Amino acid sequence: MLKRLFWLVVGFVLGLGSSLAIVSKLRRLAARYAPPKIARRLGERATSATRDVRAAVRDGRSEMRTREADMMARIDERGRVR
Repeated sequence: MLKRLFWLVVGFVLGLGSSLAIVSKLRRLAARYAPPKIARRLGERATSATRDVRAAVRDGRSEMRTREADMMARIDERGRVR
């Protein structure tokens, strides 16, 4: 009878300990991938992408104006009307 009681208690303690360890690990995992953190990361990436796109558009427009001024200068040199 004592052997059965001993193994019952050992099984209960091991089961409880492993359950607590799993729950703790799952809570850390859930906190890591919680929606606020994901949303913050996505927001940071979107802000960075927006900044990059704006810079590219600004550079593109600047180059366009420079190229247009070059073309107009060539046209004026040839004596053509604008």
